[in-house]
Amino acid sequence: MFEHILLPLDGSSLAERVLPHAVALSEAFNSKLTLLRVIHKGNEEEQNNIINPMAWQIKKAEAEAYLKSVQDRLAEIDLDSDIKILEGNPAQQIIEFARNEDVELIILSSHGSSGVSAWNINSTVQKVLLRAFVPVMIIRAYEEEIGTLIGLKYQRLFLPLDGSKRAECILPMAKSICSAQDSKVFLTHIIEEPRLPRQTPVSDEVKSIIEQLKGLNFKEANTYLAQLKEQFEPERVETIIESSEKPSITMHNIIDREQIDLVMLSAHGYSGESRWPYGKIALSFIVYGTTPLIIMQDLSHEEAGITLAEKFAEQSKGH
Repeated sequence: MFEHILLPLDGSSLAERVLPHAVALSEAFNSKLTLLRVIHKGNEEEQNNIINPMAWQIKKAEAEAYLKSVQDRLAEIDLDSDIKILEGNPAQQIIEFARNEDVELIILSSHGSSGVSAWNINSTVQKVLLRAFVPVMIIRAYEEEIGTLIGLKYQRLFLPLDGSKRAECILPMAKSICSAQDSKVFLTHIIEEPRLPRQTPVSDEVKSIIEQLKGLNFKEANTYLAQLKEQFEPERVETIIESSEKPSITMHNIIDREQIDLVMLSAHGYSGESRWPYGKIALSFIVYGTTPLIIMQDLSHEEAGITLAEKFAEQSKGH
């Protein structure tokens, strides 16, 4: 499934938090790994659009030495990898490399050389997420560091499903990880309770209709998740069905309650708008999630189209 995994590294220990996860997924999918370092121009060079050849060679040599050291560490555990050095804006170079080199998964640390901030992800990660249009994995840099490259286990996988085929695109990957790591899978469906925008008390008749609707939804959800459960080893699957006025909050509560260590979901569900790269549930996990997160992107760059900001930026270049 993921034959080519990209690891952008900036030389910091925070960015290297991705390495044990890359090893675990590479073993599960027999993936090719590419270690990428982007050399960023300084502010003065950006303003003047000039490159100091000597400074570039020094930075390139340092980047090569760093990536070679990481490559050697991976080789010690019999894992091959390629190295690549690019120059320019980190987010843009990561995005273009992923598109041009058929990258099937980008693994990003939430923070890097600029340090951990109060924001859940840094600006580079945000930009890559919004415009790469490939599956992305986010590792929370503020979590406790894993001391070794090998042995990482995803013991409890959380898969939110809404009954749509778009949401189910995460299932093949989940099955591969479950098989490789003997993980337990939590197939979860949250029924969104209807909310009536009124201040007057709800009549007994309306309450009865709401309860009937909830009962029907629970019945359908049970049948749906039971069918999906058959795709896994039954003893490794637990199904969770809950109703809530605020599904995303309920999902985060379940993750805490069940001690989930990997969240896996599609970028969109049945109500997802193709003009935006992520639906509201995926955005909730990007912005507020605290566990490792894999998002399967179900849109291509062509399907999403160019944004108004991108159009304006392109027009501005010509002036």
